[in-house]
Amino acid sequence: MKIKILVPIYNDWQSASKLLDEIDNNISDLDYEISVIIVNDASTHDRQEEQKDFNNIQSIKILNMKINQGHARCIATGLKYIFEKEDFDYVIPMDGDGEDRPEEIKEFINQIENSNNNPIVGERVKRSEKLIFKICYQLHKLITLTFTGKSIKFGNYTCLPKSTVEKMIKEKATWNSFSGSLKKIENNLLPIPSTRASRYFGPSKMSFLNLIKHSLSIMSVFRKTFLIRSGLFIILYILFIKSNASVVTALPLVFLLIAVYSISNLALRENMAEYDKALSNISDIENIK
Repeated sequence: MKIKILVPIYNDWQSASKLLDEIDNNISDLDYEISVIIVNDASTHDRQEEQKDFNNIQSIKILNMKINQGHARCIATGLKYIFEKEDFDYVIPMDGDGEDRPEEIKEFINQIENSNNNPIVGERVKRSEKLIFKICYQLHKLITLTFTGKSIKFGNYTCLPKSTVEKMIKEKATWNSFSGSLKKIENNLLPIPSTRASRYFGPSKMSFLNLIKHSLSIMSVFRKTFLIRSGLFIILYILFIKSNASVVTALPLVFLLIAVYSISNLALRENMAEYDKALSNISDIENIK
């Protein structure tokens, strides 16, 4: 069985180097052909040339992008490249900074026999961020469930069979939101517990503003349901506050209208014509093993 590990990277080469070491160590007792494909999102920092011996990783390729396109689109590009150019059975997308723990790769692979060719997703059971961020993250999941009817407890760290990868590269939402697209195209997901670890180096890049954008991007995938439920909420809320209307009680409506506007703009990112041309953004491919 051939498995590709897909890793988007922007400037964080120190973490990428450590991640490759950790992957190599953690797959030592797995009898699979495991390769790594790194999508370099037009990094502005040069990668240090290192001579390393990897005993267990079959091959390592770096896809160097011409133009920076963001995390979600790097994964989308990587999926398209792997499907069209590589021989594989499964793809495991994961972050390159250590927050997705390499030791959990075994858990994904061990569940393949039980998955019935369905995607395996790492549901977050523990996070390393501060309390206020954890509260905001739980609020994000609650709001997403309320306005879309979808419970999404996973991120990029998944194990996708070839059939799912094929569906994803034909779905325009993949160009905008990985987890939203996966939830849209697949009804049967096999969850396994996953712990969100701390970055190898430096602070987490998932800021409060990035969390809001992440949440809105997911909801934009299910925008029809979101707009219907938002309309119902507005009607019911106006009826509820009509005798106590004020600037303060109107704030939820203002926030919701801002969300509607933002989601409408984010939905424009779902551009299949752009996604079809994604591989043209690859300037060159480095084989480092």
